Amino acid sequence: MGSRSFKQALALRWNRIWLPRLRRRALFMLGGVLVGLAAVAMAFLADGAQSWFFVVARQWPYLPLLVTPLGFALLAWVTKRYFDGAQGSGIPQVIAARQLSDPGAKQKLVSLRLAIAKMGLLTAGLAIGASAGREGPTVQVGASIMYFLGRFAPHRQPGLLLAGGAAGVAAAFNAPLAGIVFGIEEMSRSFELRTSGLVLGTVIVAGLTSLAILGDYTYFGRSSVTLALGTHWLAVPVVGVVCGLAGGGFSRVVIAFAVGLPGRAGALVRQHPVVFALGCGLIVALCGVATGGAAFGTSAEQAKAILAGEEVTGLFGPLKLIATMVTSISGIPGGIFSPSLSVGAGIASLLQGPLQIPIGALAIMCMAAYLAAVLQAPITAVVIVIEMTGNHGMIFPVMVCAVVASAVSRGICKEGIYHALAHELLRKAHKARNIT
Repeated sequence: MGSRSFKQALALRWNRIWLPRLRRRALFMLGGVLVGLAAVAMAFLADGAQSWFFVVARQWPYLPLLVTPLGFALLAWVTKRYFDGAQGSGIPQVIAARQLSDPGAKQKLVSLRLAIAKMGLLTAGLAIGASAGREGPTVQVGASIMYFLGRFAPHRQPGLLLAGGAAGVAAAFNAPLAGIVFGIEEMSRSFELRTSGLVLGTVIVAGLTSLAILGDYTYFGRSSVTLALGTHWLAVPVVGVVCGLAGGGFSRVVIAFAVGLPGRAGALVRQHPVVFALGCGLIVALCGVATGGAAFGTSAEQAKAILAGEEVTGLFGPLKLIATMVTSISGIPGGIFSPSLSVGAGIASLLQGPLQIPIGALAIMCMAAYLAAVLQAPITAVVIVIEMTGNHGMIFPVMVCAVVASAVSRGICKEGIYHALAHELLRKAHKARNIT
């Protein structure tokens, strides 16, 4: 009798405690693998689309003046008509979804349908020259995959969206530490203790999946430059202020368009989104043609060239900023991570003459500072840039630049771009719920 009771208690404990724990861990690990595979697929699709566009643009340099505006208009229409919720980066959607309790409202921001659409629409955007990146969209795709897997869990699993988003960053940049820091600082602004181990495990598995397929690489190659002690450090506050003003201004404009411009201008944008997108595409095309094609796509190759000390046109930095800003407000899917890093490198090429410090060191500082100003997340910006360049010797000047830039940005824009856009999405969701 006692033996039977013991076996029954053991079986009960297995069914109620151990089996659910194993299922939960398996769910998160499987999610990490799938997010890693999705990130690799997006990388191949994005690279292929950009390569195709540049082949065509080299043969017909002025064709983007026609193709890019028409492509923007078509993508804006398709996105709004059939895949509303796939616009822009995708990170604000994930942040907003984490704060919604209604499954129906979540489904409009993170779903397998949106994930597939995001991948296709982003690829199409890069194929027409949009100044966009794949890293932000990978966050939405990763969160959507994890949210879908949550359906197969016996109970509600906290931390799924956080794990998916952070894993997306880790796999997209091949930088697991960046994914972890991004999840803590930017996605949640806190860390759920109950799911921290599962989130970390998902990020690591996603990173290892990407690493197994693509190999060990750094996004911008490996840099060994350092900033000499002495007068070169005088450039640090200058970089912080300049990049802070530029990044804060960028965020202020993008947020203003997302919230809605006042008066007749705002009404025209709301009433004619496709025409507005066409105009945005024309501006992007003009920026791209004026820079010899450098402002199209992610411009990662231009950033690599600047890091290596090669010269680029002095207009690259400002025009890349404009092209990225216009792409962001056009209503088509596309991220700002990679383009922002390229803008930072472009700013470095402008500052190198007056500051007279090695361009490689200056580019790393400007990339981190500008990204920190846009996101208002200095730790994330520092970790991403350090991991993407493999240069740990620059961590102290880069950290100071990022903190200064983030502080300056707050003077222009009260809130980081992702959280401000997420609050706007939440406002619209609550408004729609009240109407119904």
